[in-house]
Amino acid sequence: MNRALPQPKAFTLLEVMIAMFIFFMAIFAILDLVSMNIRAARIIKPETVDICSLAAELTLTNKLTEGTVSGDFGDLYPGFHWTRDIYLVSTNGLFQVDFTVSPDAGRQNQESKLSILLFRPESGTRAGSGVGQGFQMRGGGR
Repeated sequence: MNRALPQPKAFTLLEVMIAMFIFFMAIFAILDLVSMNIRAARIIKPETVDICSLAAELTLTNKLTEGTVSGDFGDLYPGFHWTRDIYLVSTNGLFQVDFTVSPDAGRQNQESKLSILLFRPESGTRAGSGVGQGFQMRGGGR
């Protein structure tokens, strides 16, 4: 009696390598599509400027002067400029600061506005200036 031993069922090395090749080709194709979509989304995303950075920088000062100052962001945000209006709200040293960030001509972005109140009693008030009356001065930016 000659019994045939059952052959173990398994994949050959060649079959496993072909399956791995197909799997990795599919994964790399999917990763390439995701990468292209992320790149396209970055291109069409409008550039926004963080207007709060202007307010944060101003809060580090102890003294404020009424007036208007404007400037640009340099290399940080090319194509954008800012304006800051400071005026005395109350005679005890309470100031309102209005920030405006605008794109240069020809850009599609809208301008951003932010108003904050800062209490700076160390800031001297000008003689004759009343509540809400400020003088205008033009100065350079940063």
